Amino acid sequence: MTIDRLNATDPIQNPKKPTNVGRAKDVRSGDSIALSAEAREKAELFAGIEIAKAAPEVRADRVAELKAKLDDPRWIDQAVIEATADRILDQLL
Repeated sequence: MTIDRLNATDPIQNPKKPTNVGRAKDVRSGDSIALSAEAREKAELFAGIEIAKAAPEVRADRVAELKAKLDDPRWIDQAVIEATADRILDQLL
């Protein structure tokens, strides 16, 4: 059994030559990259996470300062209570 071609033309016989052959007009001397907005955002998030991981979990100086303020009855007044409540609500919402 033999298989004959359906078309008599040979694709290699008449190759098409490229029309725009030449050197690139915009030649840059160095490499460059472009980051998407999503990549920049993820990099910032990653950097923030790394900073948070490196920070100590408990700041003893801040805890001691707050304990001293809580022991002082003059420090807690209505304004402090309202500001604290507002901050708690802001974080929950």
